[in-house]
Formats: sequence, C-alpha cells, structure tokens
Amino acid sequence: MTSSPGPGGPASGGRTGPVVIGVDSSTQSTKAAVVDVDSGALLALGRAPHTVTGTDGARRTDPELWWRALASAVADGLRSAGVPARAVSGIAVAGQQHGLVVLDRAGRPLHDALLWNDTGSAPQARALTEELGADGWLARTGVLPVASMTATKWQWLREHEPRVAEAAAAVRLPHDFLTERLCGTAVTDPGDASGTCWYSTADGGYDPVLLELTGMDEKLLSPVAPGGGDRAGVLTAAAAAELGLPAGIPVAVGTGDNMAAAVGLGLGRAGLLDHPVVSLGTSGTVFAASRTRPAVPEVAGFASADGAYLPLGCTLNCTLAVDKVAQLLGLDRERAELGGGPVLLPYLDGERTPDLPHATGLLTGLRHATTSGQLLGAAYEGAVFTVLRALDALLAACRLDPAAQDTAALPLRLVGGGARGRTWVETVRRLSGRPLVLPEATELVALGAAALAGSAVSGTDPVTVATSWNLGRGRELPPLERDMETWRRIDSVLDAAAGPLLG
Repeated sequence: MTSSPGPGGPASGGRTGPVVIGVDSSTQSTKAAVVDVDSGALLALGRAPHTVTGTDGARRTDPELWWRALASAVADGLRSAGVPARAVSGIAVAGQQHGLVVLDRAGRPLHDALLWNDTGSAPQARALTEELGADGWLARTGVLPVASMTATKWQWLREHEPRVAEAAAAVRLPHDFLTERLCGTAVTDPGDASGTCWYSTADGGYDPVLLELTGMDEKLLSPVAPGGGDRAGVLTAAAAAELGLPAGIPVAVGTGDNMAAAVGLGLGRAGLLDHPVVSLGTSGTVFAASRTRPAVPEVAGFASADGAYLPLGCTLNCTLAVDKVAQLLGLDRERAELGGGPVLLPYLDGERTPDLPHATGLLTGLRHATTSGQLLGAAYEGAVFTVLRALDALLAACRLDPAAQDTAALPLRLVGGGARGRTWVETVRRLSGRPLVLPEATELVALGAAALAGSAVSGTDPVTVATSWNLGRGRELPPLERDMETWRRIDSVLDAAAGPLLG
C-alpha cells in the first residue's frame, strides 16, 4: 500500500482546512484522493489493492474486499496528507461500471461480484439482443447487451446459479454497494445506471419491458437520483467507526468511473460535442460529453452523471495487453520499435469494441528480419488502433464526420496510466494525426469523485466545482502527420480476421 502526496500535502505544515475524499474503486485497486475543498489540490492519494480471480473469461472479486480496501485507502491517504479525520467534510465513490453485486437481506454478498470484463455472459448477451433486436435495445437504452453489461450477468446468474438469484434481496452496481455501506441508503445515478441495460436513456428511468424480459424486480435495484453530486445521505455511525471519519458528513450519490473522469475534466457544458477523451488504462476508452443521444451499435450511449449524455467506446485490451507482450518478449515497455510491419491484434481477453467476446490475440506479418522490438511496437499499434477506431465511431454517433477537416483538428485529451508513457503518447499522435492535451491531473476518476463530494457539501454543480479547480489544464502537443500506411495495414487484417477466426 503506497501513498502519493500532491501539492499542499505533508509539507503543508499540518493544515486543518476542510477536505473531501474522492474514492476510485477500480478493477485492480481502490484509490482515495484527499482534496482541498477550496483549491482542488490533491493532498495525497491512498491506495489499497484488489484481488481479481477467474479463468476462461471469468473475472470476479469479493465485494467485501472493496469495502476493506476503501477503509485502508482512506486511512492511508489521510495519514500521508497529514490531515486529521475531523477535517473531512464529505465523501463520494466512483466505481468500475457494470459489475453485478447480489446481496442478502442483511446487505451481505451472496456471490462474488461479476466484473465488467467478465465475458462469461456473452451467450446471454446474444440471446437478449435477439429478443428485442439491436434497434429495439438501442431505442430504449442507447446500448446493446454485450457481455460487459449488468443485465447479461444477471441472466448468467439466473441460468448458472439459480439459487443465488432467487435468494437475492438486492442487486447493486459496485459504486452503489459502497455508497450504501457509507450512508445506509440504496441509490445510484443516471450515468452508472445507463450501463446496466435496465435503464432507459430515452425515458430517464428503469424500463419495465427490459425488467420483465430479464426477470428483474425493480425493487431489488437502487433508485436513480437526478445526479451523482446529489446527497445520498450522511455517513452512518457504523461506517464512520470503520473508516475513522466523522459521522454525519455528506455522502454523494457517486457515479461510474468514466462519468467521474468526465466530471473531473470539467466536461458537461457541451454543444454538439465537448472535448473527446482517450483513456489508456486496463481498458481503453473514448468518451465525450454530448447533447446528442447516441443510438448506434458501435458506441455505448451512456448518460453522464447529471443525466445528459456521455457516449463511450471501450476496448478490453489496452495497457495490460501491451504489458503482457512486453513480458513475453522480456522487454521494457519503452523498447518498442514502431511502424515495423507486423500486425498484432491484442485481443487477449476477448473484445468489446469491436464486439468479439471470444476473440484471441492474432499476430501476422512476421519475417526473418522482424525484431522483438517491432513485435512490441505492433502490440502498441494494435491497441491504439482499436481505441482510435472506437473514437471514429463515437464522432459519427454524435453526427460528426471523423474525416472532416474541422473534426480531425479536434484535440484529444489523453488520460490514464498510458498517458504517462512516451511510446503510448507517440503512438496515439502518429495514428491519430490529432493535437493532444495531456492533463496535469493523473487521478481524474478519484478527483471527479472528490468534485462530486464537494458538490454534495456545497450544493454547487459538480462540473462547476471541478472547473474551479482547473483539473483539465495540461501540456499541449501539436499533431504529427498521420501514419495511414500502418492504419490501413492493421485495418485490413482486422477486416479479414473478424469472422470465424476471432469470433
């Protein structure tokens, strides 16, 4: 467990001004950002790891581990910041999207959570899609029931663990589970709810037709609050004792991780499209705030934390896939040679965009002269190509022509762990041909959650809070000439292989 103090951290001389805590409960770990309410300065970042289990596409975690990790990360952050617990004025949780958490009447998990990247429910996703047709799903929810979505995991549970499903007294998303532990209130927000396949972005509530189709009783689900920065309640005495925080402080409704990152970047005052973002992490995501409600199969038409729209494309294989290839080759990640000729489609865990849940990785174009550095470079290029192809689909869904000159000039905000890697940045520049902005803030999910907590404390709109903190500022990089030769080479391989070989 490590801590990362930021400006105004331990060296600030034991400051005792008000702070908020923004929690990022992700796939691999929990991070707790201790943030100065007035300035938005990140005083420290507490961390605690998670354990993910499962083979052959299964990805599971015991939800109780998330709660223990939250307590550890909060304690770690406060200790590193040198901030007394009494200074904490509010808390909010942003969590990994889509996961299925099934609880008994006492609020205890009946089963390990099925995570967003668990692809075991791909057959259930196909069956649900056939029930209504793609157009029917898109018209209601703005998304298709791919294996990532919560409703498909519920269908898997009903078929494979019927006794667990029948015993369920509550069904929660990961961030809902933690928020309820904090304040005792079952609540979610439009952003995270829109990734369940139960919530209608057209109507702004759970869809009774979809609930009936999946055998879900709405009483089992968390009610949807208008926005993630609303108050869910206050920290209970029991939770306060476990976390070492003051009882009675406001707890925000919270949201999903991508929605929180958008808040942290100050997205939400959009016209047709606001600041497209490329996030390079365990998964690769592209998203933007929009007033256009997307309803196309290539892009998830999510709601934002405030109930507007956050169209998003997601690839399962991003930094972890490149790290795996580097490990197999025995190379440092920065030893890649780009543009070398081989093509590597890094679908090591199936894929979501494009929808290939049973895909495996594919390597082609080898020659005697091929080097290990070129193979690693091909892994970078394959991952970035997939992310940027999802970006093109997102732009089109927002009624923009990806090839148009004004659209091509839109700068990309590059965030996530990969944004700190030289080879990742250069690969995005070369394959996109776009200017980049590299925000200085590196923990945008946790900082977005902190802005939600600040909103719950002050009643100010969370995007306004984040904008006042200026979290979106960063270094600007001019565009490079786009490498269309590499793009076309990868594109042709994907088109040829996207049938039986990968599906």
